[in-house]
Amino acid sequence: MSAIRVHQFGGPEELMLENIPVPPVGDSQVLIKVMAAGINPVDTYIRSGTYSVKPDLPYTPGTDGAGIVKKVGANVTKFEKNQRVFTTFGTSSGTYAEFCLCEEKSLLPLSEKLSFCQGAALGVAYFTAYRALKQIAEAKSAEIVLVHGASGAVGIAACQIARAYDMTVIGTAGTQEGMNIAKENGAHYVFNHREKSYANEILAVTKGLGVNVILEMLSNVNLGTDLALLQNKGRIAVIGARGNVEISPRELIRKESSIRGVLLRATSESEWREMADAILQGIEQGWLQPVIDKKYNLQDAAQAHTDIINSTGAKGKLILDISNESLV
Repeated sequence: MSAIRVHQFGGPEELMLENIPVPPVGDSQVLIKVMAAGINPVDTYIRSGTYSVKPDLPYTPGTDGAGIVKKVGANVTKFEKNQRVFTTFGTSSGTYAEFCLCEEKSLLPLSEKLSFCQGAALGVAYFTAYRALKQIAEAKSAEIVLVHGASGAVGIAACQIARAYDMTVIGTAGTQEGMNIAKENGAHYVFNHREKSYANEILAVTKGLGVNVILEMLSNVNLGTDLALLQNKGRIAVIGARGNVEISPRELIRKESSIRGVLLRATSESEWREMADAILQGIEQGWLQPVIDKKYNLQDAAQAHTDIINSTGAKGKLILDISNESLV
């Protein structure tokens, strides 16, 4: 099979297209013909060697994917050959390949309501958004939620989920196109976080009260401003950071607010089931609709890694369309 392989940590140029054997299937595993794979920022951190957990070299990147079941292990009971599926919480072998292995417990059925490319956009983005919003920040209906970076894959997922749970949703984005996408996907109000006045505008639409919950994708830039935007007992769920930040603890004390980290791989089995049930329900009810920004061929994985880090404005999920069906 064709697969992307990384033999040493480094830049996007380390993503090499190679021909390797299809992996054998273990008793609790499922072999998937990968139709599409999702690109996530964390994939670039792992590839560069800066992430806290490093895979053994060489490895095939990718945790998000969607495709068709081709083989099942002897102990697998929930899936059968030719079934449509998508991955959650990673795979036993990476999704940047024509085939990948996945533990049965990390797979979910993919509804016909979504394409394979949309299925590949579900795992990290929607599970992270749900975990941050509902399990970590404990957001409730009627609360005001600010989603920083609302036009990215996680941000769009958060807007859709928060709107479905009857929250007032405020989003930020860096371009007009991104602002439009956030509005189309559930945000009641959207502001440009590149403009100095955006924080005052958020306070204005909340009548000076501020927000209850903030989902933060770039905490090293925004955290200081976030603290000033919180209501009393407000919560910030930190999803992403690309460096250090200096804040004033007095803001936390004054409002009895809190900053909480979000780590998807720390999820318990019961929390995973809660997220899976909510996401599958959202698909069936129709309010969960992944937005695809751009599709790439498998051999263009290096360009996808470059684009996801250097983009001037996110507009949804980047996808490797391995089946090439929509790239023909």
